[in-house]
Amino acid sequence: MSIFDILGGEFIEVIEWTQDARDTMVWRFETVGRAIKYGAKLTVREGQAAVFVHEGQIADVFGPGLYMLETNNMPVLTRLQHWDHGFRSPFKSEIYFVNKTRFTNLKWGTRNPVIARDPEFGPVRLRAFGTYAMRVIDPARFMSEIVGTDGDFTRDEIAFQIRNVIVQEFSRAIAAANIPVLDMAANTDQLAQLVAKAIAPVIETYGLVLPEFWIENISLPAEVEAMLDKRTSMGIIGDLDRFGQYAASEAMLSAARNEGAAGAGMGAAMGAAMGATMRGPWGAAPAL
Repeated sequence: MSIFDILGGEFIEVIEWTQDARDTMVWRFETVGRAIKYGAKLTVREGQAAVFVHEGQIADVFGPGLYMLETNNMPVLTRLQHWDHGFRSPFKSEIYFVNKTRFTNLKWGTRNPVIARDPEFGPVRLRAFGTYAMRVIDPARFMSEIVGTDGDFTRDEIAFQIRNVIVQEFSRAIAAANIPVLDMAANTDQLAQLVAKAIAPVIETYGLVLPEFWIENISLPAEVEAMLDKRTSMGIIGDLDRFGQYAASEAMLSAARNEGAAGAGMGAAMGAAMGATMRGPWGAAPAL
């Protein structure tokens, strides 16, 4: 009987991740004080990847499936360990499971105002917020660039960095788009596409992709909104003034008709005078 048979209870024979953690992106399988049995079963479920790390170096990456951990299934680790084809002994390795499913409804927003130059209002300060979805597309790169040795890495740990990238590229997109601030609300889809395209190369260096990106709101400074409210009110007042003139003339003519024949002549004269005064908005002014 070999030493491996005596200590068989210390060997890892089944490797899998069955936890249902909605916010966990990377989870480390516990291997401290134990060795992995040669031929152990590795189960990687849909939406997962298993990354083997040997002495701090990324080794083999396994996609969904059931694997027998042997030299032919672990080419990188075999090369790093200088295993020959007769290798049958237990071995040491760190194992990280990476969640490759889509993380949705993540929030982003401008903590500080973004300066944009508007052709009508000049420099204005804008705020914006929205949502996005995130997914790991390169587990090895994500591990080496972001996670490191974190054994329980959650989405919140990368969200701050992604928000900074989004806000930076949003500022650049606003400056380059040349869209008037009054038209931005109607062009959020266009702006979202510009921002998503700009941030994609940066996000990919993390081993991630943002399959969805939305701008939900772009808000103006309070003073600009107050100016727009005044402008709208003035437009409404102008319309009410013309309507008031028309209503007054109609009331006078109606009163004159109700007073009889004598009043009718006076009402007709008054109506004619009012009509001459009001002809400008509805027709050409009388010739002089």
